[in-house]
Amino acid sequence: MRISRLYLSVPLSNGALVTLDDAAAHYLKTVLRLKKGHQLTVFQGDGREWPATVEGLGREGVLLQLGESLLPLRESPLKTHLALGISRSEKMDLALQKAVELGVTMITPLETDHCVVRLDESKRISRHQHWIRVAISACEQSGRNVVPRIEKPRPFYEWLEESEGSRLILDPKGLKSLDQLAPPSAGITFISGPEGGFSEEERTSAIQKGCLPVRLGPRILRTETAVLAILSAAQSLWGDWRH
Repeated sequence: MRISRLYLSVPLSNGALVTLDDAAAHYLKTVLRLKKGHQLTVFQGDGREWPATVEGLGREGVLLQLGESLLPLRESPLKTHLALGISRSEKMDLALQKAVELGVTMITPLETDHCVVRLDESKRISRHQHWIRVAISACEQSGRNVVPRIEKPRPFYEWLEESEGSRLILDPKGLKSLDQLAPPSAGITFISGPEGGFSEEERTSAIQKGCLPVRLGPRILRTETAVLAILSAAQSLWGDWRH
């Protein structure tokens, strides 16, 4: 039987008796449908996880009894940053979810020339919080105990001016593929566009700023497919898929 996993934002420690907040309690009772005595795994995002037992389900709240912490090795040695053009909600959620499952370290949503979605300040805040929840959910499902950093949405050109390090922009016109590149000595950033791709101005600016255009085969991939493809290839070539 698969053990359920639950992210908790409160500090956790060995042997602690933890009272869940309303949202976590609701999820445990109505989604996971756990009862008193059931076991699960909880984590707080720092790499550790704790075995836990449901001790109480009453008016005073849901209580979990924690055991001794474990430190399983589930993070890839390859540090990957995904700078991703914002797409429609279901496509963006899917791309974020799969990126987290594939071991991404950080994600920066980018507002680009061809973005269909336009966010005002209030929507930036709400979407950012939503994307964090998507990432947490993907960690719960995939067994990760480190929640990737999800940055607030940023304009493409602003981000480009401040970005540094090894940066690859996904480009159907690119002359090189990933397997033709030397393994990165440190982290690596993948820049992927929204539904309409990058504009020619964005592409040119990225190349002028030192970003290397790379192609993903002879076909045009959807934005959510491109994310899966580039991160899978990177993990296979340089990350923990080699083991």
